[in-house]
Amino acid sequence: MRFSDFNGKEVIDINSGEKIGIIGHTDLVIDPKSGEIEALILPRNSIFGFKNKKEEIYISWNAIRKIGSDMIIIEKKNHLKTY
Repeated sequence: MRFSDFNGKEVIDINSGEKIGIIGHTDLVIDPKSGEIEALILPRNSIFGFKNKKEEIYISWNAIRKIGSDMIIIEKKNHLKTY
């Protein structure tokens, strides 16, 4: 799977059904030694859809439970941080 395949997918919490965000202008945290993805960093959007540079959502790769055609299902408990 290529990173471009993630573009436009909604990120949903499996426990609450909460929409966390949409993959778009997402950064990856990559382990420099292994080359494995450690996390996704989603920018938090404001009410009007503009990027709020003050807040980012850090989603551990271990939080991802399923990658579907339209969405990514995560379990955010202990795997999600907001900065």
